[in-house]
Amino acid sequence: MELAGRLQAARDRVPRVDPYGFERPEDFDYAAYEDFLSGHLVVLARRAAKWSELLGGRGRVQKSATHLNRTFPDNVRFRTSAQPCLQQPLYNVLLAFGRHNQAVGYCQGMNFIAGYLILVTKNEEESFWLLDALVGRILPDYYGPAMLGLKTDQEVLGELVRRKLPAVAALMDGHGVLWTLLVSRWFICLFVDILPVETVLRIWDCLFNEGSKIIFRVALTLIKQHQALILEATSIPEICDKFKQLTRGSFVTDCHTFMQKIFSEPGSLPMRTISQLRERCRARLLAQG
Repeated sequence: MELAGRLQAARDRVPRVDPYGFERPEDFDYAAYEDFLSGHLVVLARRAAKWSELLGGRGRVQKSATHLNRTFPDNVRFRTSAQPCLQQPLYNVLLAFGRHNQAVGYCQGMNFIAGYLILVTKNEEESFWLLDALVGRILPDYYGPAMLGLKTDQEVLGELVRRKLPAVAALMDGHGVLWTLLVSRWFICLFVDILPVETVLRIWDCLFNEGSKIIFRVALTLIKQHQALILEATSIPEICDKFKQLTRGSFVTDCHTFMQKIFSEPGSLPMRTISQLRERCRARLLAQG
């Protein structure tokens, strides 16, 4: 009865809609989230002060399709009834980017990234330039017609798992599982709609600051943390189900602890190694046609 009372009290305190406009699912763990939030608010205030100092008091980041009714259906700010509705700003950003970078145009998955940028910046121009930095500089060839950069990095992850988590790699190889089957959404959406929003935004901070290597750190941490769970699988459907479980629970909800883990769990990950693996994997993919 005490646990049930605590859970109901937590439900009453934590809104059904999060600060970014996403509706919480029916099975949302209110008690665990309340525990996390008690410390999270203090950290947010401290980080806001650091960002303000970093930006020199400017208070905002400077400049460094199709209609998307389907983008974030569980977010109240993207519904036509919202005032203001963010569908039009999202459309404007994607349309402008498609005209600006015609070699890439619009690719499925880009809408979720642009949507998050609009939710955070609340500004079309800033969202456009951040999207341009991601697609054009940080993640080149991820969203082009051939998606060669995306395919290459999925193969690179497989090579890294083979080096750092050989038992998991052996399981994948034994069942003939392609990494694209398991992690394509992680890479395409940059963990949007996969990890909790607070965690995604912390990952993106590092992505803009340190580059695409962060994606490998996140993926390797998720896999290493749940290695025992993954190795329980005895079939391809079970492997797929285990990988869905990696992105749920308290480990990914506590974004502060999670971010500390991504810089310790995978161990050394030199950019030189990433570049060499990318070269090798890209050449292999091109040879395969």
